[in-house]
Amino acid sequence: MACPLEQAMALMVTTFHKYSAKEGDKYKLSKAELKELLNKELPVFGSKQTSEASLQKLMSNLDCNSDNEVDFQEYVTFLACMAMMCNEFFQDLPDKMPRRK
Repeated sequence: MACPLEQAMALMVTTFHKYSAKEGDKYKLSKAELKELLNKELPVFGSKQTSEASLQKLMSNLDCNSDNEVDFQEYVTFLACMAMMCNEFFQDLPDKMPRRK
């Protein structure tokens, strides 16, 4: 059986491809695919209240090569930034730190 970190990496890859294959280039996320991924996989971050302007700004920030899509490298960079933000949050609030079961 794979270790938890290996499982997490596999989940990141399979989640990307679950949404990237829906329309257009199967190796990139369109804005609609990114929105669906955020709403279903990161519901707190991609809540229904996220405005179209906020989504467009996120898309622009992630789309480093300006092709109007998010490729795997751009997606992983986003997840890494999210992980760093979570780490900082939990450092500031150690009583809320997730614990291993």
